[in-house]
Amino acid sequence: MPCKETTSRVTVFLDNDDRLAEFDFSKITCSKEIGGGTGYLEYCKGKSTDEILRLEFQEPLDFLAPVTTEEQFFLYMEWDALRTSIAQYMGDLTDIDQDRYKIASITGDESGTRIVQLICPPEKMPDIISCKKRAKE
Repeated sequence: MPCKETTSRVTVFLDNDDRLAEFDFSKITCSKEIGGGTGYLEYCKGKSTDEILRLEFQEPLDFLAPVTTEEQFFLYMEWDALRTSIAQYMGDLTDIDQDRYKIASITGDESGTRIVQLICPPEKMPDIISCKKRAKE
């Protein structure tokens, strides 16, 4: 039986130039990966924090072209988790629900910076338009 707890954790690793080196997005209760396989990590790897914050969801959606609604949803979840954790790290709290997105820790050493953010489940999921429907428009 799947667990009902959907609080998640994103761990972001930035290199010493504040460029994305890695991120992991998983459920807290079971460490089950959320998303993954969307290509979003590869799409963002090496981008600066500023570049990632400027990404509108439509850009990776168009580039990665997920086919199913589930794939689109996972891509959205990764985009949202990475963007909000970096925004909070940069001190930009504009449009961030601080009751839902909470920085747990920020640590740094000679290899870079590690950001851990906890994400409570949203009250309502966003509407995602299927690729087929977008192609018809």
